[in-house]
This record gives sequence, C-alpha cells and structure tokens, in this order.
Amino acid sequence: MSAGKFIAGFIVGGAIGAIAGILLAPKSGEETRQMLSDSAKDMIKKADETAKQIQSKAEDAVTELQKKGEEIKDKLQDLINKQKDENPA
Repeated sequence: MSAGKFIAGFIVGGAIGAIAGILLAPKSGEETRQMLSDSAKDMIKKADETAKQIQSKAEDAVTELQKKGEEIKDKLQDLINKQKDENPA
C-alpha cells in the first residue's frame, strides 16, 4: 500500500467517523461546533504525526539505499581495478 493511499484512507475514515458521530449524537449547535473543532484538530494532529512517521521511514530508506549504492560502487571499482591489474594494456 502506498503512503498516499494510506494517508487518503486515514483522512477519509476520520471524516466519515466524525460525520457519523455528529449525526448519531444530537447536541446543541454550540456543542456540535466545539466537537467539530476538536475532531478537526485531532485529525490534523494525527495526519501530521502519520506524515512525520512516513517521512522518517522514507529518509531511513533513502539513507540505506545510498549506503548500499556506495558499497556496490566500491565493489565495482575494486573489480575494475583488479581487471586492470590482471590485464595491463
């Protein structure tokens, strides 16, 4: 599952849950507005936390790929140098 689809599902699920909560729990207008405000703030906070986790994992993956790339580059350079030493021009 891609990160974009996960975040979209997370946001849509939160919105559906908030709407269902409003429809199923009749309250005064002021209470409903406060509940909506609180729900929106909570959803934004959770989405921000999820985005930060995804960003952290992506950064870790990029760092690991760069490390592996350097290792491969070094091994290839060693092989090239061995070939040059074994077969001088």
